[in-house]
Amino acid sequence: MTVFSDTTPIIALSSIGRLSLLPELFGPIHLAGSVIDECAVGGRIAVPDLTSLDWVIPILGTPSDLRIFPLLYELDKGERDTLLWAMHMQAGQVLLDEKMGRNLAEYLGLNVTGTLGVLLKAKQMGLIETFRESAEAMRQQGIYFSDILIRRLANRIGE
Repeated sequence: MTVFSDTTPIIALSSIGRLSLLPELFGPIHLAGSVIDECAVGGRIAVPDLTSLDWVIPILGTPSDLRIFPLLYELDKGERDTLLWAMHMQAGQVLLDEKMGRNLAEYLGLNVTGTLGVLLKAKQMGLIETFRESAEAMRQQGIYFSDILIRRLANRIGE
């Protein structure tokens, strides 16, 4: 299955030292060049050099054979390129957190999950001890997730 990720799940998982969950759960992860560039810019949360990770498949450029949806221009470059490539390569999964991007991805027929969905799957597979603690650790690093959403998802898995 082809899996694409946008920038935010990479940064969020890096914030708690759990970026390795992506290949453990999904195998190779496809990243648009703009996502790699956004992560390389740096910031408060350190993200490793994504081009050095053997499970990252960089996808450069922009697919030219896709008609451009005007709504894509409302997204940042990383989200836009992620969605364009995911459609072009008929991705089985797109990892994306931002609401507008998620809504557009679903409208385009893409299967979307976010960082919290990654944590839920990791908990269900026994790769992390608790969903709630991991989500709260991300929040302590400045990654925003609503209390209500974390509570609702934690309750769904009995935490």
